[in-house]
Amino acid sequence: MTHTVAALLAGGTGTRLYPASRSHRPKQLLALGDDDRSLLRRTADRAAFADDLLAVTREAYADRVRDELPEATVLVEPAGKDTGPALAYAASEVRARFGEDAVMLCLPSDHVVGDGFQETAETAVDVAARTDGLVTIGVEPDRPATGYGYIEPGDDHGDHSEVAVFREKPDAETASRLVDRGCLWNAGMFAWTPTAFLDAARSGPLDPLVDALATDADPATAFERVDPVSVDYAVLERAADVRVVPAAFDWDDLGAWNALGRLLDGENAVLGDATTIDATGNVLASDDKHVSVVGVDDLVVAAYDDRVLVVPRADAQRVRDVVAALDAPF
Repeated sequence: MTHTVAALLAGGTGTRLYPASRSHRPKQLLALGDDDRSLLRRTADRAAFADDLLAVTREAYADRVRDELPEATVLVEPAGKDTGPALAYAASEVRARFGEDAVMLCLPSDHVVGDGFQETAETAVDVAARTDGLVTIGVEPDRPATGYGYIEPGDDHGDHSEVAVFREKPDAETASRLVDRGCLWNAGMFAWTPTAFLDAARSGPLDPLVDALATDADPATAFERVDPVSVDYAVLERAADVRVVPAAFDWDDLGAWNALGRLLDGENAVLGDATTIDATGNVLASDDKHVSVVGVDDLVVAAYDDRVLVVPRADAQRVRDVVAALDAPF
């Protein structure tokens, strides 16, 4: 039997969901949509079939993650340097604690996932154990989104395909062509043995970190040897053997406010207390405040704490520009 370790990425701040997500209140600890569980708690519950649970986060959130997931081992990153270093650190720890034959099921903690996840995840774990390759879960697109990366499947092996090529976030025209060609969204959910991942990471920008971790160097010192980098660029796009398992579930990434509009049904997507008059297609979210909109369409209005955000829904990705313009911490 394969020993499965669910590794949850829980160290991000979620800048595009400002002002609900703040430096003191990261996205993964929010309850968004029609579920009163936090996004992190929902992710852990989906992965409850795994033998062990590991949550990777930063020092500022560690105590809150422990409170949210008392059943998990919490691994604290020495520095926030994106998903590449985080998963290399997690792989090193999984190999040391559970052995090189364990399979890591790596999951972001800010996704909305429908029924059927466990079946797909168990297939991905099985493929990783059988092939010793790096396995990603690919989602069938329902629109030509420009905010996601794409996977072009290659040779078909029944329950999975080889990955022919990864396509980074495309423009609208290219996205339409990729959807028409049967490409899948790269949802950022992976399975691999720690040794397979660490071996693949040696051929790219994570090599100094992997070397340092292999010699039991202090993690803080090891992290100083690398720059922030995503796991897609650092490992997956460079690896020789990557497989894709198609997702048998509905999926969305709660990365920005327009995603909440897709999640909540209705003429306007409302989270909290709001009044709408002659208004459609808006996303309205607040904590203890009442929000009213009159005669406007396709806006995001978010009011949390002492902050109010107003942005066209089509420009929801630009919320990170607001955060960049604020004095830290945001």
